[in-house]
Amino acid sequence: MRKRLESRKQSAPTDFIQSVGALLKDVTELGYVPILVGGMALVTLGSTRVTKDFDFLIEEEARKKKKLMDVFYKHGLELVSKLDKFGNVLRTVDNPNVAFLKLDMDTPKSAYFYNHARGLRVDLLFDFPIPAKDVYKRSHQKKIQSHVFRIADKQDLLTMKEIAIQDRRLSSDLQDLEFLQEL
Repeated sequence: MRKRLESRKQSAPTDFIQSVGALLKDVTELGYVPILVGGMALVTLGSTRVTKDFDFLIEEEARKKKKLMDVFYKHGLELVSKLDKFGNVLRTVDNPNVAFLKLDMDTPKSAYFYNHARGLRVDLLFDFPIPAKDVYKRSHQKKIQSHVFRIADKQDLLTMKEIAIQDRRLSSDLQDLEFLQEL
């Protein structure tokens, strides 16, 4: 396990797009199509809210594939094993084999990955809170810089925000819900 002792280096948003775009390309080559949801999906729709991570909805089956874990680690993203109460990364698993076994045994509905050098966080939601296949049917593609992202439909984003509000009641979720309702 790696504790977060070093200070976080911030990369420019364009660096994040390039990094995540390259990651998505490799995940798609495994046969999975992650769908952008959450705050960053809202940014593509015109929201001005600042978000610190990329959230992707993906099929539950992907969690069970060791090759998926290998792709994340190849891109410098390690499984997060501990967050503080503000959502900051405190510890990650530095070994992809251990990370895979942890996901396999724990069977979480979501997993967070973090690149210490860049300060980049990518979250995977495994058919949670709604099935990825259903969201995929209604999603659309958008080219951002030189990468193609699949983005959830407004109605699915709205449904996911309503569920998030019921679960955690964050002010950012309320802002997002208001933004989506005004679209």
